[in-house]
Amino acid sequence: MIAGWPCPPSGAREYALAIDHDRPRRLLVVPALFDEANRLRRFTVEALRALDAAGVDALLPDLPGTNESLASLAAQSLETWREAMAAAALHFGATHVLALRGGALVAPNLPGWALAPVGGAAVLRQMLRVRLLSAREAGQTESREELLETARHEGIELAGYPLGAAMIAGLEQAEASPALAPIAQADLGGGALWLRAEPDEDAAQSARLAQIVAAGLQG
Repeated sequence: MIAGWPCPPSGAREYALAIDHDRPRRLLVVPALFDEANRLRRFTVEALRALDAAGVDALLPDLPGTNESLASLAAQSLETWREAMAAAALHFGATHVLALRGGALVAPNLPGWALAPVGGAAVLRQMLRVRLLSAREAGQTESREELLETARHEGIELAGYPLGAAMIAGLEQAEASPALAPIAQADLGGGALWLRAEPDEDAAQSARLAQIVAAGLQG
């Protein structure tokens, strides 16, 4: 089911994939960031379905500027995303949070888990690497230092994502919340889907993630 929620500061409507039966255990799932979100989308949705089967309501909101959002991605920062996820958690009455990868940088202040959390500098480094590889394949010469200098002042497009200077500044400094209990990729079995060249799925990994979270909610 697609549900809407008012996103600050304007109150513009954003969307969430919601499996919501008004149950007491309500999990807000913060997606991975940028291209990793695309690679993990099916994996994430399958985990939501497995959580539903375990008696957990699961809510996956769009980050403003992504998916069905009409907001400008270039206008976003980690801070606006944090405010958005906090608003989504409040609107849906979330009791816990599960953040995927870089989503742990913008997770609301709720108890919960982070799957293979990663710092903002690592997220930015990977996106710069993709930009440099693409330039090299096109016969162009770019340097990481020059790209970063431009990004800090003017923003930059990385891996197809237009990022403002505020987003770059946030990514350079942000660390995943230590309050979230980490779930390692090894806990799921199999290889990391975010490392694959194309979006993929693994039903067993999705089921295992849901099992870990559901067990924690019962504890």
